[in-house]
Amino acid sequence: MTTIIQAKLFSPTAIGASAGLIISEATNITREGRGYAFTPGIYTQTQVAAWRRITDAVHEAGGKIVCQLWHVGRMSHVSLQAGGAAPVAPSAIQANEQVFLESEGFDRPSMPRALETAEIARIVEDYRHAAQCAKDAGFDGVEVHAANCYLLDQFIRDSTNQRSDEYGGSVQNRTRFPIDVVTAVAGVWGADRVGVRLSPITRAVGDTPLDSDPEGTYFYLAEQLGKLGLAYLHCVEGQTRGDNAAGEFDFKRLHVAFGGKYIANNSYDRQMAIEAVDSGHADMVAFGRPFISNPDLVERLRRNVPLAEADRNTFYGGGAGGYTDYPALG
Repeated sequence: MTTIIQAKLFSPTAIGASAGLIISEATNITREGRGYAFTPGIYTQTQVAAWRRITDAVHEAGGKIVCQLWHVGRMSHVSLQAGGAAPVAPSAIQANEQVFLESEGFDRPSMPRALETAEIARIVEDYRHAAQCAKDAGFDGVEVHAANCYLLDQFIRDSTNQRSDEYGGSVQNRTRFPIDVVTAVAGVWGADRVGVRLSPITRAVGDTPLDSDPEGTYFYLAEQLGKLGLAYLHCVEGQTRGDNAAGEFDFKRLHVAFGGKYIANNSYDRQMAIEAVDSGHADMVAFGRPFISNPDLVERLRRNVPLAEADRNTFYGGGAGGYTDYPALG
């Protein structure tokens, strides 16, 4: 079984040698792209230097690591934006759910403003710049986060994209921006070092409605992405933080439309992952939350031993508890 690991990098030397591939936690491409307190960035030289310590440690342990490039779009708050500016989005539609702030804890995302047509090129350049920063920081590649109802996914879905310019309306127009971003990033890295993350049926983040035609929209997008010769397509199969829902959408057809390597994600356990790869449903399977409380997750999966449960109360806040104190097997 090939194992792709998506995890918070609390101990890179411990996990680097065992994970097939580490995908960093979502990493902001700009200050504008930040929607939660204490999340990492990859757009300044200080951040590049800090990430270099992590990538060096992973490589010294024999591992590989890619940086997940992230812009949250409307899932942000004015207190997290420079000068208290409004978050940006394809359309001025406020999200529900909550974002985590530096001093106030959780709060509802602020009302966003719709991006002007002329601004789209600037954000494409922000992605390209972040991709170059990731390269300078020593990553082995990048993953464009176009999932989980964040900025690129907000453009893809007609529920959050009500634009009337060349970035709204038809599926070709709504997917134009994500494809432009991936193309720009591939120009930095080469397409074979770039992956993309999608989540066709996730609505949990921001209480975001699904696209009116999820299969038609995401099959088209997968086919267009496949033409670029990317390293892989990484899909959240169901609701983020929910049960696996691979049976509620034709992810196999999505895999075929893409034509390349496919990573399955969302609440997989050991047996489900084995069956997904053996059946051809997926080429690889990603594990995220289990790695937080199991620094030796790969060894536990290999030996088929019980996994430690994570304390969800420690998932936010930036403290050491629940972050670096989970023990490995004796």
